[in-house]
Amino acid sequence: MADIFNEVDEEVRRERLKALWDRYSLLIIAVAVLIVAGIGGWRAYEYWTGQKAAVAGAAFEEAVVLSEQGKHAEAEKAFAKVVGEAPQGYAVLARFREASELAQANPGKPADAVKAYDAIAADGSLGQAWQDLATLRAGLLLVDSAPFADLKSRLEPITAAGRPYRHTARELLALSAWHANNAAEAKRYIDMLTADGQTPPGARQRMDVLTALIAGEGKATEGAPNDGKKG
Repeated sequence: MADIFNEVDEEVRRERLKALWDRYSLLIIAVAVLIVAGIGGWRAYEYWTGQKAAVAGAAFEEAVVLSEQGKHAEAEKAFAKVVGEAPQGYAVLARFREASELAQANPGKPADAVKAYDAIAADGSLGQAWQDLATLRAGLLLVDSAPFADLKSRLEPITAAGRPYRHTARELLALSAWHANNAAEAKRYIDMLTADGQTPPGARQRMDVLTALIAGEGKATEGAPNDGKKG
């Protein structure tokens, strides 16, 4: 008798499964096809991005070789091509190298390179770290030629606590202020570096030297008139 009931139960289950299959078979097949297609599409995308990255990497390396050979104008054009064709990672690196090549191709005339760095600094899609780095690189090109007020307007924002390149920015501003005979501003940035526990040892040593120079100049002016210009 138990066997009869078991056979009935099996038959009922088969009938229910068949009914479910008849009702939802097309949906089940469609979902399975979508899963397989999705996996295949993802694999194809991974292959495509991998190939694109490989091509971009090769082009970037070729541009680097041109730079190392001193062919800065050619390297600049090669990096510009990478910027236009490569995935974002290589494109960002190429933008920095392109600006660097502009600076090296025109020593003493940083305007084009500064403009390129300014464009990177203004690109909010890159994130603050990249933007701050571009701002700093432009400041490095201008520290010996730009008035202190101009350099301050550029670099002051990235001297704030927590900004990744604040130490170098403070150094540049202290140096620029000293060049401008503005001892008070130079000391302000030196104090910022001294008070920051994360200031690198090298930066502290350089600021010690600058502090000594400022102190020495102060003593020298006690007994002699100062014409406001450094020798």
